[in-house]
Amino acid sequence: MVDVGHIIFQGWAPLLRTAIGTTITYIALVVLLRLAGPRTLAKWYAFDLIVTVALGSTFANSVLSGDISVAQSLVGFVILIGLQFIIAFAVAHWSPLRIIVNPQPTLLVHQGKLVRDAMRSQRVAEADVRAAVRQHGIDRLEDVGAVVLEADGTFSVIRQLGSEASALADIPELGGSNAANRSD
Repeated sequence: MVDVGHIIFQGWAPLLRTAIGTTITYIALVVLLRLAGPRTLAKWYAFDLIVTVALGSTFANSVLSGDISVAQSLVGFVILIGLQFIIAFAVAHWSPLRIIVNPQPTLLVHQGKLVRDAMRSQRVAEADVRAAVRQHGIDRLEDVGAVVLEADGTFSVIRQLGSEASALADIPELGGSNAANRSD
C-alpha cells in the first residue's frame, strides 16, 4: 500500500536539510560565479554550456537529494568553475586550444550573395541570415558585404568589406587563416 502522507511529508529534518543546503549552496554558487568573472556566464561556447548545465544539475541535486552533502556540492562547484576558468585562460593564451575549443567563424554571405555550402554545413537557414541582416537595419541582402557566423553562434553583419579588413583576418574564405587566432 502506498503511504500518500509519506510521499507528501517525510518530517521536518529533510525540510530543514533542504532549506539550509539550498541557502548555503546558493550563496556559494553566487560567490564562486562572481569570483570566476563575467566570462563564465558570457556568450555560450560549447564548454560554457556544459559548465552551466553541470552547475545547474549540481545545484539541483544538492537542494533535492538527501544523499549529497553541502560539502560535496561545494567541491563540485569549485571544480566545475575552476575547469571553466582554466579552459578560458588557456584558450585566451594558447592558440592551438582556441582553434579546438572555439569553432572558426564561417562566412555565410559574401558581397550580397549567400554562401549556400557554408550555410548547409553550419545548418543555418536563409531566413536566419535575412533576419540578422534586417536586425542591422539593412533591407537588401545585396547591400551586405558579409555575414559571418561567429564561434558563439551570433551573426556579424558587415555592410561593406574594406580592402584591409583586419577584423576578418581569421576567416579563410576572405583570405584569413587560423594564424590570426594566435596570441602575441
